[in-house]
Amino acid sequence: MNRSTPLFAAGLVACLLTTACGAEVDSTSRENGTVTVENCGEEIEYPVPRRAVAYDMSSTEKMFALGLADRMRGIVMPSTADRSVARSPWKEDYESVETLSTDVLSLEVVLSAKADWVLAGWNSGFSEGRGITPRKLERFGIRSYQHTESCFNYGSDPVSVPPLEALYIDLIDIGKIFRVEQRAREVVRDLKERAAKLREQRPEDLTSVFVYDSGTDKPFTSGNQAAPNAIVSLAGGRNVLSGLEKRWTTVGWEKVVDANPEVITVVDYGDKPVDEKIEFLKSFPPLSSTPAVRNDRFHVLDYGAAVSGPRNVEAAERLAEYLRSVEN
Repeated sequence: MNRSTPLFAAGLVACLLTTACGAEVDSTSRENGTVTVENCGEEIEYPVPRRAVAYDMSSTEKMFALGLADRMRGIVMPSTADRSVARSPWKEDYESVETLSTDVLSLEVVLSAKADWVLAGWNSGFSEGRGITPRKLERFGIRSYQHTESCFNYGSDPVSVPPLEALYIDLIDIGKIFRVEQRAREVVRDLKERAAKLREQRPEDLTSVFVYDSGTDKPFTSGNQAAPNAIVSLAGGRNVLSGLEKRWTTVGWEKVVDANPEVITVVDYGDKPVDEKIEFLKSFPPLSSTPAVRNDRFHVLDYGAAVSGPRNVEAAERLAEYLRSVEN
């Protein structure tokens, strides 16, 4: 896929993509008070974080979009995201913030960094099995915030919010926590305006799209609770697995074959280069009769745009452009 110039709104792009535009603390919130924010169904009181740690690209780029690079203690970024980080519009911000680990998020890393606040998702950083949860961090006096999208998998009474709305909630909430509400409102307003424009342009006949992340025996893909479902929908497509009440999940190939996708969008992520993923899909016999493979219709989705984050709308703009280019 040819990479074109990002489609951010002109008035906001200069600010969002440069480190020179660090967010100013709202003048009415400079004092050392606390704010209360609801996260995954719980009311949490937050002082202003001084040593914030973000996990993976979803967390990190939400922070960068709000101009908070200079308010971060560091990031934890698995090496599988290296290619996407190198292509990020916030590359300079990535370079300006210390990378604490290139592995998964761990309690040891957070404590060693003397963090006072951690941003991650449930089962996307936070993990009962690995011993790093919001409740465990509380015992050390460390506050945390979980991505709203990930609340779908959290606790006995999970919270379900459409992925794009979940992104907006996160940006506004993080803005409140760091006292940069005005900046957060500006970012969200821009994203909503561009999303509305895409909805206005959606065709009546939606293109069927299969989102492929990885996997050969069984594909790893997006259900209706993850960002790619919203990206495909905004772009004028229909996620062939949108009936799955899941975030990211594994399915059998027969479901994909039966759905007969017209386009396959391939997430550029992990140890395997995206070209190799596409070659696998092209040579995989069960998919050979699908319109996507017959017509060589593959679209590449950057990992940083596929996870919940400020690049989701841009990803939809790019996919919409691609879908229009292959219409008969």
